[in-house]
Amino acid sequence: MSDYRPIGPVVGIVGAGQLARMSQPPAIALGVELRVLANAPDESAARVIVDTRIGDYRDLDVLREFAQGCDVITFDHEHVPTEHIEALIAEGHAVHPGAAALVHAQDKAVMRERLSAIGVPCPAWARVSSAADVTAFAEQNGWPVVLKAVRGGYDGRGVWVCRDAAEVEEAMATGVPLMAEAFVPFERELAVVVARSPHGQGVSYPVVETVQQDGICVEVLAPAPGLDPEQAAQAQRIGLTIAHELGVTGLLAVELFQTSSGLVVNELAMRPHNSGHWTIEGARTSQFEQHLRAVLDLPLGSPTMTSQVVVMANLLGGDDPDLFKRYEHVLAHDPGIKLHFYGKEVRPGRKIGHVTAVGSNLDEVRARARHAAVHLMTGEYT
Repeated sequence: MSDYRPIGPVVGIVGAGQLARMSQPPAIALGVELRVLANAPDESAARVIVDTRIGDYRDLDVLREFAQGCDVITFDHEHVPTEHIEALIAEGHAVHPGAAALVHAQDKAVMRERLSAIGVPCPAWARVSSAADVTAFAEQNGWPVVLKAVRGGYDGRGVWVCRDAAEVEEAMATGVPLMAEAFVPFERELAVVVARSPHGQGVSYPVVETVQQDGICVEVLAPAPGLDPEQAAQAQRIGLTIAHELGVTGLLAVELFQTSSGLVVNELAMRPHNSGHWTIEGARTSQFEQHLRAVLDLPLGSPTMTSQVVVMANLLGGDDPDLFKRYEHVLAHDPGIKLHFYGKEVRPGRKIGHVTAVGSNLDEVRARARHAAVHLMTGEYT
């Protein structure tokens, strides 16, 4: 790399998972050079991005060296220590989102405090440090109680739905800092992805429905079918308000519960998000291009859908690692299906890719996406 000279702006992405990998095609189109910080050379993005550095994102000196020559630093995940981000900013590096914003996606208690303060609808919640604290919370808000790891949980990990004191004891025994939330009897789960640039331009993608299985998103329906237009607009306003109030630069994904009494915010992510993968084929500007535009303070792109309906289905690993032998059927059966494989070793339950179908009829498009996903994962036919 000693003779390498970039010819466009350099965006450094801390983390080399599938989100960084899927940022490469729009970066190429924009003339943007990507640099990734990977833990190992076989990680998803490290397999396709030339300027890959190997190092530990928890080491400030590694981050300092990585940042040299980058026009902006952004993230593939939220796990970089907050104090390290603050140090990079203090040393003059452009980091988006900044530490003051990203902490709300890193620390769920900080997030709940801030969202409650700005009037965003949230479940009842409390910091807890003992089983007695949880029992007292349940006495006020009812069982079951949802216990969440304050930091580090994702895809259902770090979440315990406790129906009684015995289950609380099990969760408390993990020793991780926890917070308690009231259980929300939701009708379905929604998500909205918004983008905000440093000078304050903001856009919102259509609200989608996310279908979860064992805490993992398996399907995304865009736009959310049957959603009242006023409630869809409210969800978009919530996303844009949070992005503005928290000073987010880049993408913000807001996961919501739709309940009989209205919308409730569940989680935040400040990066491209699984609920936005449909935008690669389904929107004029994909979430990955939008994130690059935002962190570089370029004018944001149109979030308009390219078809009436888009369905994205996640591919989860099974016992057979050879997906490629099943490509022929899927691609011949439906030439319109779009397949994205993340270049990850196949393991049971691991997200290894996704498929996307577009069209005008939800039932037909959903059936196409499901057929492709089921066959790729299991070899079976739907």
